[in-house]
Amino acid sequence: MARPATGNPATPSTLRRWCQRLFAGFICCCFLLIGFAAPAQASLQDDRFDGNIFALYAGNGSLVPPKVNLASSMASHNVSLVLFFVDDSADCKQFSSTYSQLQAGYGRAADFIPVHADTVVPGESYPKDDPRYYYKGQVPQLVILDQQGEVVWDEMGQTPINDIDDRLRELFDLLPREESATLQRRAVNEVNVELTSQN
Repeated sequence: MARPATGNPATPSTLRRWCQRLFAGFICCCFLLIGFAAPAQASLQDDRFDGNIFALYAGNGSLVPPKVNLASSMASHNVSLVLFFVDDSADCKQFSSTYSQLQAGYGRAADFIPVHADTVVPGESYPKDDPRYYYKGQVPQLVILDQQGEVVWDEMGQTPINDIDDRLRELFDLLPREESATLQRRAVNEVNVELTSQN
């Protein structure tokens, strides 16, 4: 008398399902390995979107969103540095470092207001206390407004930081860079001269 089989024999449909599962698992593992092995794609030299350019390329993600708007900056009679930018521009990526360096030196005395150029609606009219009023259609564009809200700097493209620094030193009545690498006020009287020379 023959003994009954103890296990279920493998049917063709069962084998097919196991093969499909193994193949799907193999494909998933390949995709994971390719994803982990791929180098970072962020680059200063292209117009590809990589994320917040100030965090990625300037090490200063705190610039966006700005802490103050232009209307309140003008009402407080502060110097305002408005930067029009887009995140997918090689020129803006490169200029983000310059803007961040300016903020490191003048961040306590001036208001830094980066504005995404995509927020400017073509043909729309804006009041003078709205930063979009000053946009000229190219990025990066840096506009500096003095304590009275007058434009004293309006440049597009890559601008040397020393040129911008010279203009800001004039606005804040600071010593020229040749006389003071650090930011120091000009001497007003003999007492101030003595105090300044000791620093």
